Amino acid sequence: MLLRHCVLPVEVAQEASRYQTTSLFLFPTQCILGKKVHSPPLSWKVKGGSLDVHPTEKALVVQYEVEATILGETGDEMLGDRKKCQKIIRLKSLNTNTDIAALARKVVEECKLIHPSKLSEVEQLLFYLQNRKKASGKAEKRVVKPRDLTPFEGMEIDEEANINKVEEYVELLYEGMEEKVKGATLILHLARNPDNLEELLQNETALGALARVLREDWKQSVELATTIIYVFFCFSSFSQFHGLVTHYKIGALCMNVIEHELKRYDLWQDELQKKTKTCEDDPDNQALRKEHEKAFKKYQGLLVKQEQLLRVALYLLLNLAEDTRTELKMRNKNIVHMLVKTLDRENEELLVLVVSFLKKLSIFLENKNDMAEVDTVERLSRLVPCEHEDLLNITLRLLLNLSFDTGLRSKMVQVGLLPKLTSLLGDENHKQMAMCILYHISVDDRFKSMFAYTDCIPQLMKMLFEHGEERIDAELISFCINLAANKKNAQLICEGNGLKMLMKRALKLKDPLLMKMIRNISQHDGPPKHLFIDYVGDLAAQISPDENEEYVIECLGTLANLTIADLDWELVLKEYNLVPYFKDRLKPGSAEDDLILEVVIMIGTVSMDDSCAAMLAKSGIIPAIIELLNAQQEDDEFVCQIVYVFYQMVFHQATREVIIKETQAPAYLIDLMHDKNAEIRKVCDNTLDIIAEYDEEWGRKTQREKFRWHNSQWLEMVESRQMEEGEPFMYGEDGEMDRPDLFYSTDGITPASGAVSPDFFSDPYAQNGDGQHGGGADGFDLTTGTSSRPATGFGFRPDEQFFYDYTSTR
Repeated sequence: MLLRHCVLPVEVAQEASRYQTTSLFLFPTQCILGKKVHSPPLSWKVKGGSLDVHPTEKALVVQYEVEATILGETGDEMLGDRKKCQKIIRLKSLNTNTDIAALARKVVEECKLIHPSKLSEVEQLLFYLQNRKKASGKAEKRVVKPRDLTPFEGMEIDEEANINKVEEYVELLYEGMEEKVKGATLILHLARNPDNLEELLQNETALGALARVLREDWKQSVELATTIIYVFFCFSSFSQFHGLVTHYKIGALCMNVIEHELKRYDLWQDELQKKTKTCEDDPDNQALRKEHEKAFKKYQGLLVKQEQLLRVALYLLLNLAEDTRTELKMRNKNIVHMLVKTLDRENEELLVLVVSFLKKLSIFLENKNDMAEVDTVERLSRLVPCEHEDLLNITLRLLLNLSFDTGLRSKMVQVGLLPKLTSLLGDENHKQMAMCILYHISVDDRFKSMFAYTDCIPQLMKMLFEHGEERIDAELISFCINLAANKKNAQLICEGNGLKMLMKRALKLKDPLLMKMIRNISQHDGPPKHLFIDYVGDLAAQISPDENEEYVIECLGTLANLTIADLDWELVLKEYNLVPYFKDRLKPGSAEDDLILEVVIMIGTVSMDDSCAAMLAKSGIIPAIIELLNAQQEDDEFVCQIVYVFYQMVFHQATREVIIKETQAPAYLIDLMHDKNAEIRKVCDNTLDIIAEYDEEWGRKTQREKFRWHNSQWLEMVESRQMEEGEPFMYGEDGEMDRPDLFYSTDGITPASGAVSPDFFSDPYAQNGDGQHGGGADGFDLTTGTSSRPATGFGFRPDEQFFYDYTSTR
């Protein structure tokens, strides 16, 4: 507006609207708006400055300075001020084929802020921009905000608003409805210019009148309510004015308005449905049809106005919700249910605003729980996918925040979001958000198998191989690790040359996360596991003190999963000299506990082979394992896997004698027989039963301990009575203990002789009150030493799934 009285470069004129409110720069504007006020002479000077390139865009940045001076009647300078400004010259047509010299001349000719003497400097900067490489790594995080409110129907007015006539506009608020709407609209035109807000803020009469009219007449006119709320919205766009909006209780009024309008919408819907049903019942009645068409047009007109009101009211509340205390008040007034109810609308700009508000609220547990109580996920599912890019993006971000809740993840699968999200993996703009949500869904074992019935896995494999030698994104590899824990998914991953490509990449880059994915594939019985026979040597070669520990852990875990009967482990251990490495790592404190644990698990796997178990026994590994058991006796995972090593070794004649005669392993097993951990008790029971079959002395000790355990309360009572009365012990040291029928024939399963062999455990049951031990995939097969290792001390496999930490998006 300053340009009406001054001849300035176009660039300076563009900057004039950005000036902060100061006495000098505001004065000319007031002179223009107030047509009767004489404008004093004003002098402008523009001083050119430096040139530079834009840090992220293909653009030049011109720095310059504007000096404004007010002249007196005699031409003397009365008041002056300076303003530093910058202009951005965007060069959308700049590419590798652009003629730099010609473009530089055009820039200098059209931009008067650049002196012709700087032509060579412009050429150099353009050359730099032309050859500047795009920044590598992830794309800049896209922030989606609701679009700024634009003028709506009813805001048009012939009269030009003048800041000096505010009092006249306030007087209109005391007249009839049309005058009230006109007065509010004129004040709104002033409020939409941020430079006027400070002056309007000082006019308490105007603001008080607006608040009073809104409070009294908002039900009478949608246009009036929309316009007045819009005025206060202009103030709410700046944090420093939030106190003003709160003072007049506009937020509470907006909540009432929204609640009322939502009820009106329900009534309109009911009436329209009734008329639609009437027309369907009597399709030949033209009068009914015309009445229905008329009602529908009226409904559409009302809907447009109502959605304008809802949008401006919700936007004001969203601005006020920057203060968490204000947000809590909104939550107590049921804002979440109102927002979710609004998700049924078709207006995309309104939906962007509503979903943005819900996303902001969803980072708090209480709000998330409110969303879980209503059908939020069901209503959001219809928006995925949609043509409106911003709406789709913000919807995915809200779903990501909600996907941290197990119940809401289940809802997402139930409403069919899984295939919809999978289809977005091919969309570059939404791939990242969709993958994060799918990753959260993949954490739940119930849903892993569902990915096999989508095209998710082929897309993920393509993404993996497209990375070349670059580091794979954490979200992508974490997602793949989780999916590989399912057998059906693992088979799909291995199809074609899938496993071969994964192994090649993992071995070349020595990527521990990619190897973790391979390790999860190796845990499944069937065809995928046998594919690993070709890579046993490659994996064994990676086990070295020189390699990264995390990488070695995954390689060891993969090898330990290969419980394949035909695999010659003795040859592998000899060729790659692994026994010394195992012995070194079994020493407590020699490495991280995770690595030591994987070594123990690996020993348990290779001990299935007779010759391999004998070689390990001769090398002195068993005493090292016992020493480790002493050091890690409080760690259930270590104890469980070490006991499993003993279990495997007592199957073989060569190692059985060493375990029984030369070590104290049976004594440790007896101590652990009644451990609080069910997995440890299960392995101990069956290992001791095999030892008892081949060594009578340890059999009697085991029987005695079992007898004492199951009769401990009774024995304590007898012993305490003996001590009190001085009576002799009621039974001899060995009398009853020599009767195996007391321990083995009570359930009719085991013969009274007490003899038991490994073949007995084909249908394993816990003994002496421990209950039935489940077989199958979750336990370990007790029939042979060629089965998979047991679950860990906590009842799950350590390589089952991978968790990647996210924080919700705000």
